Amino acid sequence: MRDSLRSELPKLAMDDIPTPDKDAVTITGLVKDHGRISGYQLSDERIVSRSEGVALARSGGIRGVGIAHNKDTEYLKSIPDDTEGNNLSSLPTIKAP
Repeated sequence: MRDSLRSELPKLAMDDIPTPDKDAVTITGLVKDHGRISGYQLSDERIVSRSEGVALARSGGIRGVGIAHNKDTEYLKSIPDDTEGNNLSSLPTIKAP
């Protein structure tokens, strides 16, 4: 019960957990600007802005993420799954093109 609750609490902080399409991509890297996430590198090698990533996830194009917000800014969060390696905070930072 306690472990179940621990994995469900982070999901409650998300505004939306979209259902990914069968051909949805994953996030493989983070683009940062002055320490803040400004975009995402995807498994198909595309780099999208934070807002483009949110829109793509909302439409089912990105797997393993939910949508949250801080004030007026929406962003992506990893859906908890007991695997540390696929958490966004564990992904490498890449340079924007």
